[in-house]
Amino acid sequence: MTEPTRSDFPVIRTITTRWEDEDVYGHVNNVVYYSYFDTAVNGYLIEATGTDTRQLDAYGVVAETSCRFLRELRFPLDVEAGLRVTRLGSSSVVYEIGLFQGEAETPAAVGRFVHVYVTGADRTVTPVPDLIRAVLEPLAV
Repeated sequence: MTEPTRSDFPVIRTITTRWEDEDVYGHVNNVVYYSYFDTAVNGYLIEATGTDTRQLDAYGVVAETSCRFLRELRFPLDVEAGLRVTRLGSSSVVYEIGLFQGEAETPAAVGRFVHVYVTGADRTVTPVPDLIRAVLEPLAV
């Protein structure tokens, strides 16, 4: 499997690592990568739409995540998260996220992150809101 490169991602978001992100083995702990995915996706959606997406009638819940760990990430270097959409369905979105550090053109990790859109209290599956769809279409590959 050929890993994507930095230029394969139409959006790059910077995430500041924290002291607590590293574990006793001296690298960012594996569970933190999933936090980076969530931060990159939701930060992009809020910034790109100019809206606090938590206030919309429908919102994305995480239905699936996975990560291919390729090399270590370290504190205190920033992480750059590349975003692209590999599938934009009627009610779901599949993101691919590359985590980069330093000048590396190849990712330290590649994640899959799936949002399924639901309505408020009853969590009924619903279409991706037009506002969200508009900012995701340019990221689709």
